[in-house]
Amino acid sequence: MLKFISFGSGSSGNCYWLATETDALLIDIGVGLRGLKKDCRLFGVSLSQIHHVLVTHDHADHIKSVGSFSHDYNVPVYATHEVHVGINRNYCVTQKVTADKVKVLEKETTIQIGDFQITPFGVPHDSSDNVGYFIEAGGTNFCIITDAGSVTDEMKSYIMRAHYLVIEANHDEEMVQNGPYPQFLKVRILSDSGHLSNKKCGYTIAENMGEQLKHVWLCHLSEENNHPELARKTVESILRDHGIIPGVDLQLEVLKRNSATGPYELK
Repeated sequence: MLKFISFGSGSSGNCYWLATETDALLIDIGVGLRGLKKDCRLFGVSLSQIHHVLVTHDHADHIKSVGSFSHDYNVPVYATHEVHVGINRNYCVTQKVTADKVKVLEKETTIQIGDFQITPFGVPHDSSDNVGYFIEAGGTNFCIITDAGSVTDEMKSYIMRAHYLVIEANHDEEMVQNGPYPQFLKVRILSDSGHLSNKKCGYTIAENMGEQLKHVWLCHLSEENNHPELARKTVESILRDHGIIPGVDLQLEVLKRNSATGPYELK
C-alpha cells in the first residue's frame, strides 16, 4: 500500500510525499523547510525516512529547498541533466545540490529506486526541461503531471495506466483573458508550453483514463486565475458529459495551494 500527501500545490510552492511501508520519497521541494518540517510532525512523517527526491523541473516553486533538504538529510536528488543544470543556475536555490547527490534520469527509461519503479516522461513547459513521473510500487500505479502546456500522446499513455493521478488544472481560460496580467504573461500561460486549463485537464482525464483509475487530484491551481470549486466543477462537468460520475466511478479532489492535503492510502 502506498501513502500520499501533498504539502503544497501552487505557484507559492509544490511538494508531494509518497511512501511505502519501508521507503519514502518527495517529488519537488518548492516549499520552505520550516513549514515542511512542521507539516511532517503534524502528519507523523519522519523526514529521516525520506530516502529520495525527484524533481519535475527547475522553476523556483518546485526546487527552492531541494539543495537544503538534500544537504541536511543526506538524500540524493533525481532529475534529468537539463533540470540539474537549471537547479544549479537558479538564484532562488541558495543551497545547491552537491555533486555526490546529483542523480541523472533519462526520460522514458525506467529505474528502480528503493521500493519504487520510476519512469520519467516528457511534459511540455517553458523550463529547462520538465517531466512527469509514473511510479509503480506493490502493484499500485501513481502518475503525476504538473506544469503542462499541452498533452502529448506519451503523457496520455501513462494516464491510461494510472490507478492514481495528480494532474494540473491551473487556470480558467476566461479568467486569464479577462484578468489583470500583462498580455505577454497571458500568452505564456495559454501557450502549448505554459499551463493546463481546467477544461483541457477535464478532457484529458475523460478521454484517456483507464477503468482502473480510482482517484484524481487536481494540482497547481492559479491563485489569480482559478478557484478550487471552479476547477472541480469544470472537470466534473466534462467527466459527466463522458458518462463518468465522480464519487462513483472515481474520486475527484482539489489539492490545496498553500497547505497540506491528505494523507491518503492508495490501495
